[in-house]
Amino acid sequence: MHATVNAATLERVLGHRTRFDARFGQYFDSLAGRFDLPVPSRYVPRCLDLLRDLSMRGGKRLRVVLLYEAARLVTTEEVPGLAEAALSIELLQTHGLVHDDIIDDAPLRRGGPSTYYAYRREFPGHGATALGLAVLAGDLAGFLSTQVLLEAEAPVALRQALLGVHTRTAAETVAGQIADLERDAHALPDEEFLHTVTDFKSARYSILAPLTMGLLAAGEDPAPHRARLHRYARLVGISEQMRDDCLDLFGPFGEGAGAAPAVADKSTGADIRSGRRTYAVRAVLAAATGADAALVEAALGDPRCPDATLERIREIARAAGVDGRLKAEIRRHAEEAAAEAASWEPYWRAEAVEFFRSLPMWNVDRMP
Repeated sequence: MHATVNAATLERVLGHRTRFDARFGQYFDSLAGRFDLPVPSRYVPRCLDLLRDLSMRGGKRLRVVLLYEAARLVTTEEVPGLAEAALSIELLQTHGLVHDDIIDDAPLRRGGPSTYYAYRREFPGHGATALGLAVLAGDLAGFLSTQVLLEAEAPVALRQALLGVHTRTAAETVAGQIADLERDAHALPDEEFLHTVTDFKSARYSILAPLTMGLLAAGEDPAPHRARLHRYARLVGISEQMRDDCLDLFGPFGEGAGAAPAVADKSTGADIRSGRRTYAVRAVLAAATGADAALVEAALGDPRCPDATLERIREIARAAGVDGRLKAEIRRHAEEAAAEAASWEPYWRAEAVEFFRSLPMWNVDRMP
């Protein structure tokens, strides 16, 4: 974490992750008894196995950490509903990953096969079956994410409030996915449009929803604070998305001051090959001229784009100072998010506010 996050906070964050992973495993173990399975179906148990594999395989559990730390803004006591809220938000994440990998035709996710490609291997020559099963697997994860809240051991009013945040967030995330596809239809998407896509597609469910649900579970009405929470979520989301896009174009950043090397979740250049007009790709398109611009446009959307061409695009980007400008923007948004969190001190516990103030700089500190 950021250098200002002390050892006790790091230990607490690790504890959130460890306890959640154990709880997530128990949840999947109990699924067969939580709803009726069509017997003697083999496909349904296999679907649950694939969802479990993807869900348990990795990820930073940022949403889980944010959820528990949001409750600490109000109290250090254990509060009902947090565990179920964490399960629900991570199941919604699984739903999104399964469908995202179908949309992107992505073979890899979290160091292993995507659910879609796992089915494609199991049903060679039956593409429609593989596609249908993958879509349904994502749907199942989404429906399970709401069911777990309905069954939470928490007061009815809290369950309903958490479910309201969850379903609103799910709808906004799908809207963001639709806008994400629209982004790639623009020759040079406006940067504000990219910010909006990031806000809806990722920031609202990865940051705003955990913050809101954590406060709800702790007994705080988040409604008066929605604007400040949203500002923070949007700024962190933009900084993180810019970093991911920069990572895909230029490769792992390497080691920052005392930081571990970054590890990519997908192959470098995947955005170019898939024709995604991300923050980094947009910056290259805006900077390139003449033959360089034509080369970038020709490479966009070519799944067989040679590594040599990708390297040439990186050279064009570096020569135009794209990498430096992106890193400056990543840092600026992170610093603005930290300042936003610092303004929360009149409302919540100072120790918990400090965690949110320090968090945005974590990925920035990993850049050289």
